Amino acid sequence: MDTEKLAKTAKAIVAPGKGILAADESGGTIKKRFDTIDVESTEANRRAYRDLLFTTEGIQDHISGVILFDETIRQSSADGTPFPKLLAGKGIIPGIKVDTGAKQLALAEKGETVTEGLDGLRERLAEYAELGAGFAKWRATYTITDALPSRYAIEVNAHALARYAALSQEAGIVPIVEPEVLMEGDHTIERSDDVTAAVLEALYHQLFEQRIFLEGSLLKPNMVLSGYQCTKQASDAEIAEHTVRNFRWNVPAAVPGIVFLSGGQTDEQATARLNEMNKLGPQPWELSFSYGRALQAPTLKAWQGQESKVGAAQAAFAHRAKLNGAARYGKYTADMENAA
Repeated sequence: MDTEKLAKTAKAIVAPGKGILAADESGGTIKKRFDTIDVESTEANRRAYRDLLFTTEGIQDHISGVILFDETIRQSSADGTPFPKLLAGKGIIPGIKVDTGAKQLALAEKGETVTEGLDGLRERLAEYAELGAGFAKWRATYTITDALPSRYAIEVNAHALARYAALSQEAGIVPIVEPEVLMEGDHTIERSDDVTAAVLEALYHQLFEQRIFLEGSLLKPNMVLSGYQCTKQASDAEIAEHTVRNFRWNVPAAVPGIVFLSGGQTDEQATARLNEMNKLGPQPWELSFSYGRALQAPTLKAWQGQESKVGAAQAAFAHRAKLNGAARYGKYTADMENAA
């Protein structure tokens, strides 16, 4: 294992002022996104949309890495340049989603899942490395109720995340481990805090047991939020305080960075809450972003699948990336939203 290379790549992904574009939507997810703008989800349209994103001028100022889907890492830009090569030419590190999705966990309560995809992963990682991937991502999900997630679900997913991470590092690829505590429900921010802490504690125990080189890994977690249906919604400042305190207790300082997922938050919420965290001052790790919908929603709305609107769509994407870049320094303000 080349620990020096892994550490260098992980550090570059969380470089100051930069974060990750998650463009790894599966076929089903990208179809749902395209349905909102009445665009058919064909291979040609998906390629054209990703091309729009990746060729946006200046995105390398705020985007350090892009997570790709299996289809996308094999596609090329309109001029024939493979997407991984196009991104690398901008100084952006290509990444790849390697899990095959969450399925119902056997002998568990309905709604508890385990993420699959370990079979054949060593061989797939070797191929992805040849295609240019410098990092990978694996997502596990946890449902919150008064009784869930069970310890069973927490431990099974922690073990799978660590196995994936070990195989990634063996292949010279930085693993991003994504334990997402889902925020659907009416639970309080305190319940979210407790569950997130339990998930992170189990995860880092397994990563230690399976010999993961923490300096060559990244964490992609949920923020600690009130459940989306909770009658008492925490403020952005409360969310930042709960999240940072929780992670200071549960995430080793050896980890170079935490790249938050946006989940069901709006574009503005995801940016404002990241900003509040970075306003709290220096932490043991970089606090960054790995946003999909929260970076792309304005782009899709502007694009509408029309070639004549590519410029407007790219401007919307560049603006959203710039705002999240500012949040990395704690310098984002709501007034910046209308400055495009």
